[in-house]
Amino acid sequence: MTQPFSRRKTLPALVATLALLGAAAPARAEDKPEKFVYLTNWYAEAEHGGFYQALASGLYRQEGLDVSIRMGGPQVNGLQVLAAGQVDCLMGYDVQTMKAREQGITAVTVAAAFQKDPQVMIGHPENFKQMADLKGKTILISGDARTNFWPWLQATFQLDEKQIRPYTFNIQPFVADKNVVQQGYLSSEPYAIEKQAKFKPNAFLLSDHGWPPYTTTIVCMESTLQKKPKQVAAFVKASMQGWKAYMSGDPKAANALIRKDNPAMGEDELLNGIRLLKETGMVLGGDAKTMGVGIITDARMKQTYDMLVSMKLLDPTKVDLKKTYSTQFVKDLRVLP
Repeated sequence: MTQPFSRRKTLPALVATLALLGAAAPARAEDKPEKFVYLTNWYAEAEHGGFYQALASGLYRQEGLDVSIRMGGPQVNGLQVLAAGQVDCLMGYDVQTMKAREQGITAVTVAAAFQKDPQVMIGHPENFKQMADLKGKTILISGDARTNFWPWLQATFQLDEKQIRPYTFNIQPFVADKNVVQQGYLSSEPYAIEKQAKFKPNAFLLSDHGWPPYTTTIVCMESTLQKKPKQVAAFVKASMQGWKAYMSGDPKAANALIRKDNPAMGEDELLNGIRLLKETGMVLGGDAKTMGVGIITDARMKQTYDMLVSMKLLDPTKVDLKKTYSTQFVKDLRVLP
């Protein structure tokens, strides 16, 4: 997950003006809905629920859009697909989008469904009671994580490079060795371990220990923001209304669409995912409580940018922070919990 560049300084003002014009001209009922394609970051799951809720309940249609949700997965390079113009927007991640600028991909984050990153570190309950217990453990980390959160994790908890081993997305090495800690996704690996190994591991969110990025974001190319500001604004609005409904209403219709796209996803897994999203305040917590679902702020974006620069994961001479995101589509949206 990586890759963008710079354009002219007038872009933020242009995006703001166009977005306001788009917001002032809502779709009429007699207008034919316009096709809009959103690419997710993985197979359909509860963490995508708000988008499926907006689709199932007709929120996109009400905003004049005929939305298709296209599943990502381990073999899909989302940024390449986005840059090639095959989709309108992408479910992204701040680290990915900011790093993309170094490679000339002019992607822009316009909203964040999650106020936290669901990335966790998972350990056996007997000897992993807090993040400080990472010291001395064997730590399973994926190749992507080596240039993503590992440098932050290593610096924050004074860990040794010699501690890490490859994570192959197989939980058996973890189950077999109580001295092993592994990365995971909040609703995925911990639940799989509990079901298969018959014990409940301890899982700690990196975001609860200072890891700053937003996730499950809406990312679009600069050219899309220039050409389709009205459609992007409509997609953001309906999506965040969908997330509010998924978190506080009946998720059955959305879950049915998720399972249609991803038949391997069990109903129990979906319910577990929803429970964890609620318990952690992933969608409705943080700034979303007072500023609305989907909110992104200058302060949070700067925090992530500064962290990446300090870890030498981002070249500030190649990446202008202000061009990696726009608050225009969410700052006045106020889809409040």
